[in-house]
Amino acid sequence: MIQLQGAGKRFGHKLLFENCDWLITPRERTGLVGGNGTGKSTLLKILCGKESLDYGSISYAKGMTLGYLPQDGLSLSGRTVFQEAMSVFDNLRLMEKELEALHHKMADLDPSDPEWSSAAERAHAIDSEFRNKDGYSIEAQVGTVLDGLGFRKEDWGRRTEEFSGGWQMRLALAKLLLDRPSLLLLDEPTNHLDLDARNWLESYLDGYPGAYILISHDRYFLDVTVKKTVEVWNKNVHFYSGNYDKYLAQKTERRDQLTAAYRNQRDRIEQLEAFINRFRAQATKAKQVQSRIKELEKIERIEIPPDEQTIHFKFPQPKPSGRIVAEFKGVSKTYGPKHVFSDANFVIERGDRVALVGVNGAGKSTLIKLLAGTEPLSTGSYELGYNTTPDYFAQDQYKELDPDARMIDDIATAAPRSTQTELRSLLGCFLFSEDDVFKRIGVLSGGERNRYALAKMLLAPSNFLLLDEPTNHLDMRAKDVLLDALKEYNGTVVFVSHDRYFIDNLALRIFEIEEGHVHVYPGNYEDYLWRKSGGPEALLEKQAAAQAGPAKVAEIAPVAPDANTGDKRDKPRVNPMKAQKMRVRVKELEEEISSLESQIQQHEAALGDYKSAEETVRVSGLLTHCRKELETRVTEWEELTSELDASA
Repeated sequence: MIQLQGAGKRFGHKLLFENCDWLITPRERTGLVGGNGTGKSTLLKILCGKESLDYGSISYAKGMTLGYLPQDGLSLSGRTVFQEAMSVFDNLRLMEKELEALHHKMADLDPSDPEWSSAAERAHAIDSEFRNKDGYSIEAQVGTVLDGLGFRKEDWGRRTEEFSGGWQMRLALAKLLLDRPSLLLLDEPTNHLDLDARNWLESYLDGYPGAYILISHDRYFLDVTVKKTVEVWNKNVHFYSGNYDKYLAQKTERRDQLTAAYRNQRDRIEQLEAFINRFRAQATKAKQVQSRIKELEKIERIEIPPDEQTIHFKFPQPKPSGRIVAEFKGVSKTYGPKHVFSDANFVIERGDRVALVGVNGAGKSTLIKLLAGTEPLSTGSYELGYNTTPDYFAQDQYKELDPDARMIDDIATAAPRSTQTELRSLLGCFLFSEDDVFKRIGVLSGGERNRYALAKMLLAPSNFLLLDEPTNHLDMRAKDVLLDALKEYNGTVVFVSHDRYFIDNLALRIFEIEEGHVHVYPGNYEDYLWRKSGGPEALLEKQAAAQAGPAKVAEIAPVAPDANTGDKRDKPRVNPMKAQKMRVRVKELEEEISSLESQIQQHEAALGDYKSAEETVRVSGLLTHCRKELETRVTEWEELTSELDASA
């Protein structure tokens, strides 16, 4: 669809990339990755025609269509949400009006009239095209996409200008998805989506009929949506097959191969130079020396790109709190007539890492504000444990900062024992590099100030951290530093995040706020989803169905052998010795499956009886291991029994 040849781009005096050759195919499923400032967004703008190349060429296939979603900055007004989404289908609606007018015209004409035949022919052509473009289901399509992206039905009639910038970007994304261009170019489409909307978008993209290229700092989202990864790094564009996890593995392997080739080349160069220097003055060796000089000149030197600096920063640990950190008893919260949640009862213990989840507007930020003490309870009681000191990071935390202070001076007050090099390394990790650290806080954008506020908090954390969307405005590198810091932190954390990878790797418990209630689930987000989808009962049903499968097939469709020709020649023959070994293995597998099922039930019961965060982590690990082992054993059992039945 699009072909880049020898493409290059500069940003002022800075070269972003050069010599890029990229053929984009109709089934492209690509993630565009790289550090901040490397040129990812610029490359996306080049593909959609909003930026031009400084070198090389770009060509487009005839008839292809493009849809581009920037990170932010779009504003819609003048229509309701539903009308704005329906505007994508203006051409179809014009066709529908013309079709209706033709039907009225035909009703007023005599069928023998030539004009009636002409109208009927035109109506048939329009109706065929209208059906091919799913014209009769456009309202259903709009409803599906709006619902999937989190727009409640009661909001469909509201004016678009009433919505915040984040919701405006959701609506812009909805219009692109409904328009279905040949190629979608999405610059951080998950920035303004909650977890439910992200999960829906993952499913939608899985069945998308066209191609897409996307930029995202959400590792899990990339892993489940892309099949190719393109990295802008070291002024070049590198291509990797597979999702983000596979890209990381291939990148490491590619660098190892490059390093090995570099060492081999250095060894050869040193050998040649040693020979030349040793025998340069000897006439009898002149021919050999010249030969080696020519070989040395022809060698195309391998260069090892500089390593991306990995930040390891030791954050100070807080003073320990008591075992009970926070306890809610019958807590309710209302804002006038609006009911957020009621009768919330839970205990948070020392070392807990709790993720708050729920759809936008469910009350996650409200609950974290109640824990921080910045909002009063409507009913019930809230008790902080012994020696517990909460520290709250709000979505608009930047408002608490001194706008006149320089970053490097201000952060030094939070960590007086840290060196300037350490502080600059930390700020660099949170995307403040070189001279940025000398900027005054007041000149930073809201996102930049929030990043800085988070870095400052981690330098002197309390023993009870309450973090409301700390991963916003962070790239993958900064998220990894934050994740590592919180994993090593020995206090207690309650957090809201829409990053699936971050939640899965940090949370030990999930608090779900749904329809006015707070539900508590042990384990991480994956465990929470498993329990929401049926948990132990669903797994047992699946196992029972798998075990009953071969018998049920035999019962429904018995095959009678032919007395004359025999049935054996149509079946695969299995060596009797091998068949005996297979039967022994089947019995072993049945015993192992039974044992694993018992262990799973025991671990699930243990998770239901909460003792401590450490015990929950240990039991969750055992449970995950047992589930994987069970799935492997059941698959092997099915294959062996099927093979034995087929050869009987």
